[in-house]
Amino acid sequence: MGKNKDNDELLRAQINDIIEADIQLGINEYLESKDNEQQAKGFGGEIPKEEGSELNVKVSRSEIDKILKEYKRIKKAEKSNLGQVQKLGIVDKNGNPL
Repeated sequence: MGKNKDNDELLRAQINDIIEADIQLGINEYLESKDNEQQAKGFGGEIPKEEGSELNVKVSRSEIDKILKEYKRIKKAEKSNLGQVQKLGIVDKNGNPL
């Protein structure tokens, strides 16, 4: 049971890192677009680059648990016998996938 908990914690950490990286990318793109808009308008000032460079994102553990549960369901379906048959791409006599 301990190995499962370790795997769950590792998956939670990976999911959290992916979400934080995606949010950071969105913030960076937003700040760059705002900077470009202000320069195009002839504002004349500059946005300090330090503004928005620090990201402190808190992702709800319950949301990560939902994602983890869905991930486990998908992996379980892939490992099932039917999932293995679907991977092989076997078709019935009429050419329809199984």
